[in-house]
Amino acid sequence: MNLDDVLVSALAAWPAQGALGALGTGSSSALAGAWEKPFAWASVTKLLVALCTLVAVEEGTLGLDQPAGPEGSTVSHLLAHASGLPFDGSAPVAPPGRRRIYSNTGYEALAAHLERAARVSFGDYLKEAVLGPLSMSSTALAGSPAHGASGPVTDLLALAGELLSPTLVSAETWALATSVAFPGLAGVVPGFGRFDPCDWGLGPELRDAKSPHWTGSRNSPATYGHFGQSGSFLWADPAAGVALCGLSAEAFGPWAKRAWPEVSDAVLAAAQ
Repeated sequence: MNLDDVLVSALAAWPAQGALGALGTGSSSALAGAWEKPFAWASVTKLLVALCTLVAVEEGTLGLDQPAGPEGSTVSHLLAHASGLPFDGSAPVAPPGRRRIYSNTGYEALAAHLERAARVSFGDYLKEAVLGPLSMSSTALAGSPAHGASGPVTDLLALAGELLSPTLVSAETWALATSVAFPGLAGVVPGFGRFDPCDWGLGPELRDAKSPHWTGSRNSPATYGHFGQSGSFLWADPAAGVALCGLSAEAFGPWAKRAWPEVSDAVLAAAQ
């Protein structure tokens, strides 16, 4: 099957309305489902915040080693869920750099830090740095920078293309962002369990050798991305030159653990 057929077939088995977008080798692309409808992105929002932060670093507004968040933490710690902040709550539960603690609070602290440094609202900085340049005009951030974005899969696919082949930051910065930050830290991927190590980059989660995982068995260890509790996901596999993203009206659950790896494998098979 070609990419279009793969996506249509996959959506037919989903429990609710959704949309999928894929980028294949040779710049081929495909969309299926309610691709113009805005859906909640939930924690996929963190990829937007991370990319925005990296743009700010390259512009000199921030520094990766700049103190941010709890005492001893830096911008890099916040990006990589290594600041010691809990999932929710302002009181640290570990020293920075000791554990991989997935943290919404950390990303809220990161956005607030950028806002203070830039002296403009985070929402305005995000529009100027990421949403505008990538023509993501239908995406909006309302509420938490950790999980408050919404938009159609067409915009999410534009973000996927940027993560696969960056234009807003240098190749060197993106290579750093998709390498293991603070190696050796154990932690939990929500919904999939504890991993030791639980590798993460400066924003994207790294597939590496994690199993089980929300990407497919065909995905290379170099794959990176994020998923959200709204039923959203985005991965980019630089080894294959392929990216896939999806949005859904059905929240993350057992259906996603089954459906996402299946469509990932089918897309990789069709694209190569």
